[in-house]
Amino acid sequence: MEQTIRSIPRPLVKANQWVIVCSAVFTLISGFVWILAIPLSAGIIGLVFGSNPIMSFAKLFLKKHPSEYIPEDRDQQQFNQTIAVICLGLGLISFLLEWTTVGYIFTIMVGMAAFIAICGFCIGCFIHFQLNQYKYRRSIK
Repeated sequence: MEQTIRSIPRPLVKANQWVIVCSAVFTLISGFVWILAIPLSAGIIGLVFGSNPIMSFAKLFLKKHPSEYIPEDRDQQQFNQTIAVICLGLGLISFLLEWTTVGYIFTIMVGMAAFIAICGFCIGCFIHFQLNQYKYRRSIK
């Protein structure tokens, strides 16, 4: 029985991360909090329907076949996207409830995490790994 590895080309993941970073920065600079709804809605659509509109749009600009790019694990990216959606949602809701400090915290947190991932260290991947390690250690006791 062969197991298929589902993956996403790295440039599509990076495009999604850049949209999150830019949305967070523009929100913080402009104060127009509805900008957060762009990556939030794309993330929710991606989680629910399995196809992120930002990545689908970015796919139009790939110069090579998607399989020719460095692959990113789809399940790992779904985990990361879940964290991003939660932070974006909490940031947007906090701003709308006029909990400005909490809104800033979640918006900065998701923006920084996406930027750090662009630079090469995936915080969501680290959390996912630690969670799996914890589950494994519990299972062997």
